[in-house]
Amino acid sequence: MLRYLPILLVLALWIYAFIDCLNTPENEVRGLPKLAWVFVILLFGEVLVGPVAWLVAGRPKARTRPERQRWVAPDDNPEFLRSLRPDEDGPKG
Repeated sequence: MLRYLPILLVLALWIYAFIDCLNTPENEVRGLPKLAWVFVILLFGEVLVGPVAWLVAGRPKARTRPERQRWVAPDDNPEFLRSLRPDEDGPKG
């Protein structure tokens, strides 16, 4: 069973690179046109040259995620505390 592991790893990398290339928008691909990268990955996938070349030279650089808002406890949230104040324009009693 262990002798099949390298073959499965090569196949997994080949499939990953191919699908990643297909899902990448055309304007974000680096180096070559997208169609050329597809052919490089398919033709040189068995020897790992195509998928590794895609991951190193063709894939877009890592995108930074937009910063998510951090959760704030109600007693530390100034907007929440302002909402608890009684309205000054409301009825007085």
